[in-house]
Amino acid sequence: MKKIITLSLFALGSIFSAQSISFKGCVPLFENQDYALIKTGTDATSRNIYATTPITGDQPCGGLGTCEFKIQWNNTNTRWEFLADSGNGDFVNPYLIYYTTKQNTTAGNPPNAAIGGWTENTAVTNGDCGGNLTESNSTFTGDVRTISLALNEFDDKRISIYPNPATEIINITGLSNVKSIKVISLEGKLISDSKNTSTVNVSKLVAGVYFLEIETENTVIKRVKFIKK
Repeated sequence: MKKIITLSLFALGSIFSAQSISFKGCVPLFENQDYALIKTGTDATSRNIYATTPITGDQPCGGLGTCEFKIQWNNTNTRWEFLADSGNGDFVNPYLIYYTTKQNTTAGNPPNAAIGGWTENTAVTNGDCGGNLTESNSTFTGDVRTISLALNEFDDKRISIYPNPATEIINITGLSNVKSIKVISLEGKLISDSKNTSTVNVSKLVAGVYFLEIETENTVIKRVKFIKK
């Protein structure tokens, strides 16, 4: 496969939006600098699309000449992808730099380097990025998920929550010695953390879908989906 010759990117500014991602990685190709990928819209699956701005095909970076990036969902391969423009500023035939092998859930934003299994596409990079993304070799912060949403890892039919949908209080049965109950958004953000309780007050939550992550004294963790009306 053709090796990358040119890419393009925009350096991180001083004002960082809540709907943007700060990235630094693949230093041999992208240099030792931070880049900002701003949410530019959503795709047909309602997942966010992030891109460096402007995308003109001529944003400089010393390692490759020009660099412009996108992070978006690939619905055919059911994974998040980190893409680099081929130098034309149109992303018609972009270079695939990294892709996720974990946490490919229905969440609208991508997982971070710690939980996403971001894998270097060496067929394109020739291994010049130095391996898969990790917390030690990259910065991947901002509008990214930091908490696992792998429901199949936590599913347990013994757990029951009611009422669901809920407007004020959710009751939890089926587990003893509950240590904590966390409320987590679909994007993987921690909303609240209640200790030693079997009820959760959800009255102040915005209407939508959330998860209860339940931890017991013997560290058993379960996750249950609920709807706030």
